Amino acid sequence: MKIILIRLFALLLSCLALPAFAQQTQFHYLSGLDKDNTVPWDFKVNGGRNSGEWKTIPVPSNWEMQGFGTYRYWSDWQQGNAPDSEGLYRTRFNAPPEWRGQDLRIVFGGVMTDAEVKINGKLVGPVHRGGFYQFSYAINEFVNIGQENLLEVKVNRFSADESINRAERSADFWLFSGIYRPVWIEAKPQKHIERIAVDAKHTGAIHVQVWVNALQPDNKAQSSNKITAQIKTLDGKNLGKAFSVALNSGSESAAATKTLSATIKNIIPWSAENPQRYRLQVNLLNGKKVIHQVEQIIGFRTVELRKGDGLYVNDVKVRLKGSNRHSFWPDSGRTTSKTLSYEDVRLMKEMNMNAVRMAHYPPDQHFLEVTDELGLYVINELTGWQQAYSTTAGEPLVEELILRDHNHPSVIMWANGNEGGWNTELDDDFAQWDTQQRPLIHPWGLFGGINTAHYEPLNCCAGRLFDGKDVFMPTEFLHGLYDGGAAAGLNDWWNKMLGNPLSAGGFIWAFADEGIVRADQGGKIDVAGNRAPDGIVGPYREKEGSFFAIKEIWSPVYFPLSEQEQLPENFLGKLWVENRYEFTNLAQIEFSWKLINFPQPGAGNQGNVLVSEGKIKSPSISPGERGQMVVDLPKDWQAADAFYLTAKNTRGEDIYTWSWMISEPQKIATSAQAYNSELLSSSSFTEHKDTFELSNKNLRVAIKKSTGYLQSIRRDDKTLSLHNGPRLVSGDGRLKTIRAYSEHQDAIVTAEYDGELRKIEWRLQSNGWLKLTYAYQMKGGTKADYLGVTFDYPEAQVKSMRWLGKGPYRVWKNRTKGVEYGVWKKDYNDTVTGLSWNYPEFKGFHDHVYWAGITTGELPLTLLINDANINLRMLTPKQATGESENPMTTKVEFPAGDISLLHGFAPIGTKFDTATAHGPEGEQNAVPRLGQWYQTEVYFYVGNLPSNTGISH
Repeated sequence: MKIILIRLFALLLSCLALPAFAQQTQFHYLSGLDKDNTVPWDFKVNGGRNSGEWKTIPVPSNWEMQGFGTYRYWSDWQQGNAPDSEGLYRTRFNAPPEWRGQDLRIVFGGVMTDAEVKINGKLVGPVHRGGFYQFSYAINEFVNIGQENLLEVKVNRFSADESINRAERSADFWLFSGIYRPVWIEAKPQKHIERIAVDAKHTGAIHVQVWVNALQPDNKAQSSNKITAQIKTLDGKNLGKAFSVALNSGSESAAATKTLSATIKNIIPWSAENPQRYRLQVNLLNGKKVIHQVEQIIGFRTVELRKGDGLYVNDVKVRLKGSNRHSFWPDSGRTTSKTLSYEDVRLMKEMNMNAVRMAHYPPDQHFLEVTDELGLYVINELTGWQQAYSTTAGEPLVEELILRDHNHPSVIMWANGNEGGWNTELDDDFAQWDTQQRPLIHPWGLFGGINTAHYEPLNCCAGRLFDGKDVFMPTEFLHGLYDGGAAAGLNDWWNKMLGNPLSAGGFIWAFADEGIVRADQGGKIDVAGNRAPDGIVGPYREKEGSFFAIKEIWSPVYFPLSEQEQLPENFLGKLWVENRYEFTNLAQIEFSWKLINFPQPGAGNQGNVLVSEGKIKSPSISPGERGQMVVDLPKDWQAADAFYLTAKNTRGEDIYTWSWMISEPQKIATSAQAYNSELLSSSSFTEHKDTFELSNKNLRVAIKKSTGYLQSIRRDDKTLSLHNGPRLVSGDGRLKTIRAYSEHQDAIVTAEYDGELRKIEWRLQSNGWLKLTYAYQMKGGTKADYLGVTFDYPEAQVKSMRWLGKGPYRVWKNRTKGVEYGVWKKDYNDTVTGLSWNYPEFKGFHDHVYWAGITTGELPLTLLINDANINLRMLTPKQATGESENPMTTKVEFPAGDISLLHGFAPIGTKFDTATAHGPEGEQNAVPRLGQWYQTEVYFYVGNLPSNTGISH
């Protein structure tokens, strides 16, 4: 068996500066490092696919994802016991001569669930129980140095401890099996440092607790035996002086625990905004001889939960903006990689998140290395999904959790189980092992001075949350399902959180859809019905609309003017800006602006045209404060169509780009007609038995006399099947009068109504455009899911859409953030969010649309909308159905018709609550008490636009 020898590059560099006799721990990998780098081992499983005979399997991996055994979600027993209860692994490795005299331990990063380990046929220690934790065995007495050795591992899917099965194998996630994290041998000097525990405060005070094994002192230099520590920059420069503690005094010569303390000047504290890290080098000396050296990357960071006040990092109150993350990849299950860790953390940072909760188990070690490096606050969790470990089973697992992850500055909290899956007898174990004494929470409970309640409505609860006296931070809220939850409702939640000093933020459920590739189903991605399509991103990290909405809502830079769509006519270049950072002054943020002209509907695929651009002097505004910035726009800025403003963070990454329209809808519509019109020709009308027909050249428009609605449109011998509108989506209209007449060179049909619908006017203009004017009056106090008008059109004929408006994603009434003004294009798709991942979804509500060009299988259709507040409904999204894919309260009832022009449209719920539970944006559209008159003009062009001149300016 090939042994992979890995020496961390940074450690190797530091070794070069050491005396030749200094030794560091050597890591000899018997497996690969991750899902993309594996090593084949012999393997046999006792049930399910490919069972009963020896084959090979890549290690690390979950055997289900390699063609073995069975797939299970939620419970290993829901359909009878899973037949693949046992997997046998074996591999061979050579023990090199340089291991002689070394202390050897074999380490398993994670095995699901019970692991019995043998070397050369001998059991190396007790069976390890618990699938999410790193464990190890001393193996000196079992290894034959200079020879080939046999490693055998028996893995039991079910634990012999029933409390472990309840905590880990009956849960709302995929249940995997096998050796899914790396396996390696550590070789250390016989006298060595066992481990270190670091408590480095933001003040520069540092305490390093060091455990060493038995050390026989050098009698000639007994008094000089000691442990030394040195803080270095990441590039190896010493920061401050080394500090030390004597190891041997008097008769002390056995195993010892020592604490080294110092105060380091001029350190930069670690925070999610500025994740400054340092290198800690600890040396064990016997006399003057460095016999073992350990290095760790650390950060100076203080965390404190102040009851009745808030969560503090480095003496600064913080709000956590995060999501819940499973360690997961659709092709490999729980076996991941550092590359994936970087991808996930960068996606979270891109959404302006500053935190992540490990749901519901500790992550891969490399994930925490990345959160340390890139900056995310982490809640690290002991497994227990609604059922807890027994005290006997849980005590060693708490120890393993904390010993592995203790020194990561990104870990600011521990969680003891989830939703009742905590054993309170284990609470003091966290304090026993954590020298930093980080806060401990019971997710969904009120414990330790913080309320982490899950899935409460926004107005909850008398004496709790917003109306309580405790710090509150829902560790799960706005449960995603399909396109619901996540950012839907977040704006209301976040604004209320910002207004409450006891809010410590919250964690959206969940980061990613947990869908696995099923080899037994032809490669289908299985999200377990409606149990796992909960994500902000898809299984392969496809971005949903919520991704961008969260990015805007959780932006640490906020412009109150972003609540308006139009840049004011009297805009003088001054913008109020709010600094929602906790440590960063806006002087450190880069701001820039652009003036944009948009292409015309007939400009093909031409993109936006840059008119001018510039930098903005960053104002000095402290965290939590407001101030003004000045944008030096040219004098003729009002001639442009739109204004963009971009903020970049200290790493040069986009925080967000906001947009405001400058041009009014009338200007856009007039310009488009001027550049995309036929030669003028008089229109005429003809009255038939059931219709009025408006004609211009080869265009024929039929208006139904009994309703005033469009019946058909023909150009030459082709028909566009748009019809049966504009009819109201809420309210009624009873035709009173209808007539046709000519005016100048236009042909007109005018209808008047009783009821909410008041008038419809069709005007076929001499330039070939068909102008529709409609008006409706809604009674005061009316509440409706929809306000507006609709048409019928066969979905099968729709091919694509290009539009000027907010995009490219669809919106809901309670998720209008994260879309900006531009000219967007997307092809038809029938995506069901969370079940298929072709994003952006084609169908649904599109906000503030100025014009739209729809490609069909019949004739092209162009709409110019002279109303800045119209939401264009494009077809009806396909929604999940059936018992297994039940959309629950994310189901949305769409209005009649297929293409609608709406002044009011619907919100979407979460998995567990209707939209109304999560704030005003989730309520129905309300008409003012005195009523409201709505009037809109829409211009239609049917066929290929006659001009392709492009930009109007």
